Amino acid sequence: MKLPIIAYGDSVLRKKATEITKDYPDLEVLIANMFDTMYGAHGVGLAAPQIGLSVRLFIIDATSFAEDEPGLKDFKKVFINAKIIEESGEKWSFNEGCLSIPEIREDVSRLGNVKISYFDENWKQHQESFDGLAARVIQHEYDHIEGKLFTDKLSPLRRALLKNRLDSISKGLVKVDYKMKFPALKKGKR
Repeated sequence: MKLPIIAYGDSVLRKKATEITKDYPDLEVLIANMFDTMYGAHGVGLAAPQIGLSVRLFIIDATSFAEDEPGLKDFKKVFINAKIIEESGEKWSFNEGCLSIPEIREDVSRLGNVKISYFDENWKQHQESFDGLAARVIQHEYDHIEGKLFTDKLSPLRRALLKNRLDSISKGLVKVDYKMKFPALKKGKR
């Protein structure tokens, strides 16, 4: 089931998310719904805060980048209670967007490698290192469970230049082809 995506300006996007346990209610259904929601919005990643749940869960399907990075051919993962252990390597810029901040894309500089500990959907613990676009998407989604957005990584001047557009998004003054909830609208439906 496709769920509405929470728009920029909602406080849930600014909270540090809490860990979940194996008995989290309907976790399997939630994960399936998150994938449906992400695919319906043409995304490559989605974090639980983006659907209004302040829990440490995010999903990624970066297979669409396989043409650029063949190692991403089967890169579809669930990250539960993730913890970044280390970020390293050269900083590089890439044009990022976010389903919660539609119609805005900006060049964001991130370190090229990430080492992360997490549980998968079967509660198997992993500690893995990723680089390139996989590392970037993981860092972007991880930021969501830490209460951060990609716009936080922009210069103060660039953020100031985007302020009116960001305010418009929070008011629902944006056209998207997926369901969203806007903090400034009482009904919260689109």
